[in-house]
Amino acid sequence: MTTTDKSKNKPSGDYQAPESIEDVQKLLRDQIYISDRSLAVPIFLAMKLQRPLFLEGEAGVGKTEIARALAAGLNTKLIRLQCYEGLDINQSVYEWNHARQILEIRLMEASGDVDRDSANADLYSERFLIKRPLLQAIDEAQERPPVLLIDELDRSDEEFEGFLLELLADYQITIPEVGTFKAAHPPIVIITSNRTREIHDALKRRCLYAWVDYPDYQKELQIISARLPDAPKKLAEQVTAFIQEMRETELFKIPGITETLDWLSALLALNQTELDPAVIDDTLGMMLKYQDDIESVKGEPVRAMLERSKNRGPRRGGRRRG
Repeated sequence: MTTTDKSKNKPSGDYQAPESIEDVQKLLRDQIYISDRSLAVPIFLAMKLQRPLFLEGEAGVGKTEIARALAAGLNTKLIRLQCYEGLDINQSVYEWNHARQILEIRLMEASGDVDRDSANADLYSERFLIKRPLLQAIDEAQERPPVLLIDELDRSDEEFEGFLLELLADYQITIPEVGTFKAAHPPIVIITSNRTREIHDALKRRCLYAWVDYPDYQKELQIISARLPDAPKKLAEQVTAFIQEMRETELFKIPGITETLDWLSALLALNQTELDPAVIDDTLGMMLKYQDDIESVKGEPVRAMLERSKNRGPRRGGRRRG
């Protein structure tokens, strides 16, 4: 997460937007996020054209981490809206501070000088407004474009997508009682989806699009070497090759980069310097999150995968599912 000046609650440091695709790759690399050109191009264009970027891919491939890396690299604020079923305007855009409104009404009544029209206008003014993530992202008080992460949009209801259309089209939100809020500095919008349902075309048309795939051997090795530089080289190579092999197995949930890093961290905590079938069986829960998947690979399948993984290397890639 970006460093902030707590006294002013604003990001510290200079803000410098990338001027080229290579700048984007360097910015991400400086935040220990390994990006190839196919991903850096849509990220650069999203910022240059001030268009939202819609990222699809399996869970755990690093979509959310892109937003975190951008916010940290740009020295700007990260505003995250985690989507879920039942998410509505009160949690995502705004709501009224009813407790403060009631207190204000009692103070007006105590003063004995209450004009209904002026009281109503005052009670529904901006000072009683609680700004949720989407409204925070276009707040005029923002001195630099924040990164707005709308995470796992596919987990929300389809109706929620309608709330986003005005924001994504013009970077503005209209609140009936107050008026229209429009961003002085349009946010960098990153929307992610794990494809548990299809997102409506009306929303997709407002966005640039990129698919985030599982990394190939060489890229995944670069990632774990950057994130866990103290890991023995041999162990890092073995872990990468084994994960690549496991992704070729029919599983309910294929392990992503997050699981690779978790597994290697667990092996380091166990003082492992190389893989063997026994330690893999003992730590399958770091990679696989469903008991049926664990049972399907435990034992002889693990031994077979470990043996096959010895022949893996940079020539073999990740795979796209779905």
